[in-house]
Amino acid sequence: MFETNKTYKTCKNDVLKTLLYFDAFQYPLTLEEIVLFSQFSLDEIKENLQQLVTNKTIFKLKQFYAISEKTCQVERREKGNKKAKQILNKAKKVSNFISQFPFVEAVFISGSLSKGYFGEEDDIDYFIVTKPNRVWLSRTLLITYKKIFLLNSKKYFCVNYFMSTNALEIAEKNRFTATEFVTLIPMSGNGVYKDLQNRNPWVLDYFPNYDTNKKSNPIKRKLIKRFSEYLLNGKFGDRLENKFMKITKNHQQKKFEKLNKKDFDIAFKGDKNTSKHHPDNHQKRVINLLNKKIITFNKEHQLTVPIEK
Repeated sequence: MFETNKTYKTCKNDVLKTLLYFDAFQYPLTLEEIVLFSQFSLDEIKENLQQLVTNKTIFKLKQFYAISEKTCQVERREKGNKKAKQILNKAKKVSNFISQFPFVEAVFISGSLSKGYFGEEDDIDYFIVTKPNRVWLSRTLLITYKKIFLLNSKKYFCVNYFMSTNALEIAEKNRFTATEFVTLIPMSGNGVYKDLQNRNPWVLDYFPNYDTNKKSNPIKRKLIKRFSEYLLNGKFGDRLENKFMKITKNHQQKKFEKLNKKDFDIAFKGDKNTSKHHPDNHQKRVINLLNKKIITFNKEHQLTVPIEK
């Protein structure tokens, strides 16, 4: 029945693709995490996992499920989980600090820390939402602060993705962006997270089980934030916004001129209300690696897990 029931095979493929995706990061998953990144119910997933472990298609190591039987991945994860708990307090303080920059409307933690992991080489990644037509001004102020006061260190201050409140729909709709979306940790913002969800209902097509009720702290607009927004809210601010966007995009195009246009537009997405700076094109690399793993895994186990589009 395991191999002939269509629903069973579909659920199995869903579980395997989830485990293969995180195997790209050498990151085994708990049952609860597999449910989060699945389209199926807890009971269906538990049944599939039991059969897959029995058949030695996957392995259970302590409370984790993995493609590989290597226990070093569990040790690595546990160490990174412990570090993430320690570093989260630092991330909260930095998030509150970022929220007081002019025109910042919401701050989210993304990247590895949002998944409960922090390694020796990791940064704290922040996804920042600004007021309309102030993405590039806010970005430039934050980058300038990082360069001057943090000596350009991004370890605890990696601000690489900005959107404005009137452009909250994510253009790239795939497993990578859906995974990043459902693991976002809202740190501060006045209802922006709910607006972000409303503009991206497609995420539920990938992960209908994710927690949509995460809460964030409201941004208290201190005097310096109110005063700086007042000074930069008119035509002077508009001129700076346009100037900073032009300077930044010209710099990116010159520095990364070897990238083809399609890859450049994804890695450095930039328009009036969006700024993304991912020079290693992490999204493409992860999807490509996932598909390579799926192809190899299918050949090894005579399965038909579909590749990711």
